[in-house]
Amino acid sequence: MPEPDPAGGSNPRWRAAETVLKRLGYSRVPPGHRATPVEPAFWVQEAGVPRRTFPVFVPPGAGPTVQQGIDRWVEGISTARPEPTRAIFVVPTDDAAELAWARLAHSPGTTIDHEVSILVMPSADRPADPPHFHLRVAAPREILRIATGIVAGLFRRAQSVDGSGQIDFEELLANLKGRFGLDLHRSLGVQSDEDALFILYQLALRDSYAPGDPGANLHLLVLKPTGPAARLPWFAG
Repeated sequence: MPEPDPAGGSNPRWRAAETVLKRLGYSRVPPGHRATPVEPAFWVQEAGVPRRTFPVFVPPGAGPTVQQGIDRWVEGISTARPEPTRAIFVVPTDDAAELAWARLAHSPGTTIDHEVSILVMPSADRPADPPHFHLRVAAPREILRIATGIVAGLFRRAQSVDGSGQIDFEELLANLKGRFGLDLHRSLGVQSDEDALFILYQLALRDSYAPGDPGANLHLLVLKPTGPAARLPWFAG
């Protein structure tokens, strides 16, 4: 990746990326003392969440140069920064985004332990193609595992706040798409979020089948220590 532009003014593509991200709810912020395995073009902060800052990487060109930039980032986090980190990669086409997700998917932990987004920002000669975050396709089993973890966290939060245990499944979908960058419709072969939840319900039923061993259900939430209602399948909501 090229050297960052401290002034943010000499690289047109970086300026364009900053403008697009601002429109999507991210504002540019100083880098401060944040450390990254690879020097980013600039930093942004998610609107209303001061601690959610992201380094933005804008690899030059397309194809091999994009992949080389991601390779450097993957190598950096695997050696210098084992803890979870965030990143936004800016690529010129959906094909480049697909290749980037494929590269990340073959690197252990990068699509789960780290919060990575890929922004497709077409070149200036393609004004009809709007910039957008590109979501990745994943195996249904991976989506189910992630969904179970998210719901467990939502349930524990609800229990600690008001004791109700009420879960908003819209928040589940938002986390699957936003936090993990998952394209639920393409991954599950559906046309709506309602259908996606239904498929997850069916997958959970099938995945948790264990004759004579209800404790083997991977998708049960523990409501209380004992009793007939001690456990509840998260998909029952």
